[in-house]
Amino acid sequence: MNRSSLGIKIIIGIVGCLVVGFLSGFATSDAISGWYVDIVKPSFNPPNWIFGPVWTILYTLMGISAALVWHQGWEKREVKIALSFFAIQLLLNGLWSIIFFGAQQLGLAFAEIILLWIMIVVCIILFSNINKTASYLLIPYLLWVSFATILNFNIWQLN
Repeated sequence: MNRSSLGIKIIIGIVGCLVVGFLSGFATSDAISGWYVDIVKPSFNPPNWIFGPVWTILYTLMGISAALVWHQGWEKREVKIALSFFAIQLLLNGLWSIIFFGAQQLGLAFAEIILLWIMIVVCIILFSNINKTASYLLIPYLLWVSFATILNFNIWQLN
């Protein structure tokens, strides 16, 4: 398994994750300057400008993580299973923005983010059996989604 092949996989992984973030951003962008401005938020709600840079870093780490697993060999059953779960959690990641910001369904978004959190944990476990570094790269993502889960719950309760 050569380095150039890993480099190509990393680029594909990062771009794929960033595309999901970009597409889910369509649901977010209008809401940030619209209804989201007027809802009650907890005191620990971060400023809006922080989300873009944080998600860019997280999507980059996620893409590298997936590429490291992919690089272990697509023909391996455990790699296919792990990357299938990764794809599901990535879909849930994009879906959350649509539910929370686009549909303004705060309770449903909370239920969905719980499912997302569980899927991230599953990915970390599956990835750790294939490539430890890949699993470690998902820890910041899990921590951020943990914070987002608490934030989502509080916003739901306040509104």
